[in-house]
Amino acid sequence: MPLLIVFFGIVTLLFLMIKFRLNSFVALIIVSIGVGLAEGMPAVEVVNSIQHGVGSTLGSLTLILGFGAMLGVLIAESGAAQKITSSLIKKFGIKNVQWAIVFTGFIVGIPMFYSAGFVILVPIIFTIASTTGLPLLYVGIPMVASLSVTHGFLPPHPGPTAISVIFDADITLTLIYGIVIAIPTIVLAGPLFSNFLKNIKVTPPKGLFETKALKEEELPSLSTSILTALIPVLLMAISGIFKLILPEDNPVNMIFGFLGNPVISLLLAVLVAIFTLGINRGKKVEEVMNQLTESVKSIAMILLIIGGGGAFKQVLIDSGVGDYIADLMKDSDLSPYILAWGIAGALRISLGSATVAGLTAAGIVSPLIATTGVNPELMVLATGAGSLILSNVNDAGFWMFKEYFNLSIAQTFKSWSAMETIVAVMGLVGVLIIDTLI
Repeated sequence: MPLLIVFFGIVTLLFLMIKFRLNSFVALIIVSIGVGLAEGMPAVEVVNSIQHGVGSTLGSLTLILGFGAMLGVLIAESGAAQKITSSLIKKFGIKNVQWAIVFTGFIVGIPMFYSAGFVILVPIIFTIASTTGLPLLYVGIPMVASLSVTHGFLPPHPGPTAISVIFDADITLTLIYGIVIAIPTIVLAGPLFSNFLKNIKVTPPKGLFETKALKEEELPSLSTSILTALIPVLLMAISGIFKLILPEDNPVNMIFGFLGNPVISLLLAVLVAIFTLGINRGKKVEEVMNQLTESVKSIAMILLIIGGGGAFKQVLIDSGVGDYIADLMKDSDLSPYILAWGIAGALRISLGSATVAGLTAAGIVSPLIATTGVNPELMVLATGAGSLILSNVNDAGFWMFKEYFNLSIAQTFKSWSAMETIVAVMGLVGVLIIDTLI
């Protein structure tokens, strides 16, 4: 019955948005209330759950998305994105620009949270699509595939790192195995899969990023453009390295742990960009501040919709749907890898959050490591892969991708959800192959 209620809730959500064209945020809140009540939650608890879901989701994302939008608009309107784009195209050629994007997304994605990497790279994606005339999804999917794989598979991201601790797995070995699996996964889910999306014609939302071509002499230098854009990446990378090699209470680790925090690193990048891409290029402070203000206005509805997805996720968690699914699958006789992947996948589809799904699944299957002697590092990767499958309407990432790329619900399922499923399946296949070789 709990799963049936979730199913009807999702169907109702799609019906409200597609048939009645109801605002996505309003529809998410309505369905969250309905599902919560139908699952037997008291009305007051439903409201509290929604408030907690919105607050916890936006609490972790608002600053990242806000500073990311500010940095993105400075990179885009200063011509830095155009400079990086033209250099990539010149180096790789238009035919191979996807591989340049994959490489960039992978390097950025290893140290950086998915949402932070997304908002930093998306203006470059928009500029490449605008400059080359290539379909937006053909250019964008390789980028999000790289970010998604690194988010789900590789430490120091929160999900795989926390699961490694639960399984008592070696984080460095998990990272090595993860990279081996990540490379073919990204290739299949990114450049190869995006070839099937060329017929989906979309443009970025108006006002989010205005891509106007500047003359070469008006562009900032390539070194300034890259260094300014990569400040968050560098700080997070250094922080991640120190976390692996230094004790937690080491002063250096503590300093770079602060500087490498996504919020702080993005704030510092914005402050630097205000100077390097604004004031230092002859713009007045008032003009730069107006750009920042407009950039935040453009993501206001995106934030609300993401918050609505967080509310739906929290209602599903608080109503006990996650525990119900876990109980159904924990006594299965399947391979521990497949079992961990399946439980994480079922939780991901029902709850939305990849991190919650991965951690919950890890808690359920962790006893199997001692009883079966299964490789703990591969268990981390199997669980992380399962936690990415079939992102749908209860996942904040689904709405972020949909709104930034200006897609319909159906188009988002065909592109984003399908890409995430390819990543999940490839992750499990990679785990099973490596298990036979070691």
